Amino acid sequence: MVRIPNSGQAEAQVLALEAYAERAGAALACAYSSSAELDAALIAQRRAAGVYGPRRHRKQLLATGAGIAAALAVIVFLMA
Repeated sequence: MVRIPNSGQAEAQVLALEAYAERAGAALACAYSSSAELDAALIAQRRAAGVYGPRRHRKQLLATGAGIAAALAVIVFLMA
């Protein structure tokens, strides 16, 4: 026996189905339009968490290189 719902029940079922469809769509949707955006977001999150370690090594290397360049410039200036 097939039961035909009245208009109130049918409308409630339609609304419930629409709500389920929206939730399912939101669960499957991705906030990123490409894998590059996803990778960039992951790297930014990992950097913020400190996974990649401090960045001071690069700063120290840059400062050392600048010091050596300045010392060489002074030596060249004194020789001339």
